[in-house]
Amino acid sequence: MARLALQTSDWVRVDPWESEQVQWMETVKVLRHHHSELLRSLPQTEGLDHGRAGSTARTAGPELKLLCGADVLKTFQTPNLWKDAHIQEIVEKFGIVCVSRTGHNPKEYISGSPILHRYRHNIHLAREPVQNELSSTYVRQALSQGHSVKYLLPDAVIAYIKDHNLYTRDSSRKGSSTQRNEGKPSWGEPAPPPRSSS
Repeated sequence: MARLALQTSDWVRVDPWESEQVQWMETVKVLRHHHSELLRSLPQTEGLDHGRAGSTARTAGPELKLLCGADVLKTFQTPNLWKDAHIQEIVEKFGIVCVSRTGHNPKEYISGSPILHRYRHNIHLAREPVQNELSSTYVRQALSQGHSVKYLLPDAVIAYIKDHNLYTRDSSRKGSSTQRNEGKPSWGEPAPPPRSSS
């Protein structure tokens, strides 16, 4: 679906590595993989390693950061969900770009966590000039309630979701019949706007 959503983009690419893994991958392991791939793709420069003959050093390159919503940042406080060592590695080595969400206070989450507070200089809070509450969670909920996501997703992604019977009430009961549109998306009608929690 990500490939379909980005097929017209000339600056964003999809890497299937995480989805090709046999089991679920912890976020920090995914970041390590992509960081390694970034380093491998950078040009190498000879002789910049403080005078060591024949050494190879890498030139400065792009940074890799975890992009998440403030709702995900809040989950760092959930007991036994994230390992403290992983949180520290994420914020210390990579950094975070956190997008605001209605009803969430990322500054409070940062100040309330010793690890996040220690590395707060590496957490960037993205403020949206126009509030946008669209999220993958909202899209999945809209589909499961039978609402359309027309104009929220590219048509190719909507077709994929429909063809694969994803995110519907009866998607776990393939082939079962339901009464009149119950649990089935009405693909042509726009979904209602997300509700504000304020």
